[in-house]
Amino acid sequence: MSFQEVFQLLYDGIEMSLSYFINPKKRIYLLYLGSSTLLAYYIYYRSNKSTSFLNYIFHKKIWCSTSSYIDYILIFFNSFIKLLFIAPFLIYGFYLAFHTHEFLLNHFGYPSESLTVFQTLLFYTIALTLLNDFASFLTHYLMHKIPFLWEFHKVHHSATTLNPMTQYRLHPIELCINNIRGIVIFGITTGFFDYLSKHQIDKLTFLGVNVFSFIFLFFGANLRHSHVPFKYPTFLEYIFISPFQHQIHHSNAPIHYNKNMGAKFALWDWLFGTLVLSKSVKKLSFGLGEDDKHFNTFLKNMYQPFVGAFRAVFNRRD
Repeated sequence: MSFQEVFQLLYDGIEMSLSYFINPKKRIYLLYLGSSTLLAYYIYYRSNKSTSFLNYIFHKKIWCSTSSYIDYILIFFNSFIKLLFIAPFLIYGFYLAFHTHEFLLNHFGYPSESLTVFQTLLFYTIALTLLNDFASFLTHYLMHKIPFLWEFHKVHHSATTLNPMTQYRLHPIELCINNIRGIVIFGITTGFFDYLSKHQIDKLTFLGVNVFSFIFLFFGANLRHSHVPFKYPTFLEYIFISPFQHQIHHSNAPIHYNKNMGAKFALWDWLFGTLVLSKSVKKLSFGLGEDDKHFNTFLKNMYQPFVGAFRAVFNRRD
């Protein structure tokens, strides 16, 4: 690799990291950070805190903690992982969509009636949201239940303080797994609706449409990784995971292990018996407990999962 290519890769990595703040598809898009800040102010106002709002929301012990610095480094580092190992394979989502369409066409022929443009966008959006969310839950569930995968998922749970950037605190192995899951769901769902609509909508349009994601991101998604206890009414927490419910998921209390694993919907946790409601929890602290010391630097977060995975596979403890 030439110096020019190295420089271009470095430039692209920095650009990708910063683009998270200006890309509407990313959780830390400035608009979503702003809407979450307004919701945080509502919680602050209702709690009658003696400190100022700025000190409450930007507490130094949270934003300047060792855990948070690891979050910031991982956003930057994983941008290079995406450029080198993930971006070149995103095209396979479209290949999978094409082959899904061809499979349906060869086995069932042309559909007698096709969906309208409106019907396609509506049903595609609903289907993609539900399938993606269930696949996300199932992947997350397996990350917790399979010892080998849990070792890599520990990186995300090793955060002892939560801030919006903790969303991207992922080991590269988990990052790749999550992207493979997304490519598969996108490809199959898009191919299915491409078949039902008789090519009425370009696949790039399919890629960009999801109003449910916008609603989810706009209404406080960034508070999921924060110290702000934003809760939903109890009946709603059986359907949607509230920010505080996700904070419970990050709790280092054994009673909360493997709970609230849903991304957007709480329905999956309800069905799998892993749901915990906000009203049952008063106080939280985050991290892995005794294992925190194994993940308190960036380098440890990179190599420790491989050590743990080796031990998990060969059942070794020393």
